[in-house]
Amino acid sequence: MLENKFGIVFGVANKRSIAWASAQALAGAGARLAFTYQNERLRENVESLTKDLPGALLSQCDVVNPEEVAQAFARVKEEFGRLDFLVHSLAFAPREALEGDYVNTSPEAFQTALEISAYSLAALARAAQPLMTEGGSIVSMSYYGAEKVVPNYNVMGVAKAALEASTRYLASDLGKHNIRVNAISAGPLNTLAARGVGNMGAMLKHHAERAPLRRNVEASEVGNTALFLCSPLSSGITGEVIHVDCGYNIMAF
Repeated sequence: MLENKFGIVFGVANKRSIAWASAQALAGAGARLAFTYQNERLRENVESLTKDLPGALLSQCDVVNPEEVAQAFARVKEEFGRLDFLVHSLAFAPREALEGDYVNTSPEAFQTALEISAYSLAALARAAQPLMTEGGSIVSMSYYGAEKVVPNYNVMGVAKAALEASTRYLASDLGKHNIRVNAISAGPLNTLAARGVGNMGAMLKHHAERAPLRRNVEASEVGNTALFLCSPLSSGITGEVIHVDCGYNIMAF
């Protein structure tokens, strides 16, 4: 499905991350992938996961550093020549901002959460657009906390709401270049990032009980949706937030 296609994946942390599940689905469909890691501490994890992927390209890229962003895309241009899709699976907020009441969020924590979790999508889309010479697809990862209040999610919910709004504005801006922009709102998963949110065990139990499918979503299901959105099968879809949560979001109570 994606033979002779080139993509870049941001946010691979370990084998449980949504970014890695997406990468596995994309590589399995024939795509050649580039990956980024935030710093040297995380490089070994990404290298160990990607070592068996043919032609995988690795670059250090802290998305709040414009020079590293530019260098990462310069390497993609040099090695691949073009870019067909981008997966944005990045989110961060200081731990103290995911505890207590949202009203107590500090300006610094708010700025950090919004810059890394939401603004980075626009920054990466801006860098990717010149390389998407044959059109392309940009996919990011959201969560239901963007729409409804989730205890302990706090400023991250606000950041995800901004991410979803950015998805729509970017879809409008980039449509003239035949670049589609969509987001996946995944159900809760026991990832490294999710462990920063309190009561994850209780949240998983509640979702499994309330969701129409009576279970929690699996990372591979989110990855398969990313594959769909990066493939020609979704050529008419842009500006959407697709829920992959076993139907939890449709339930009132």
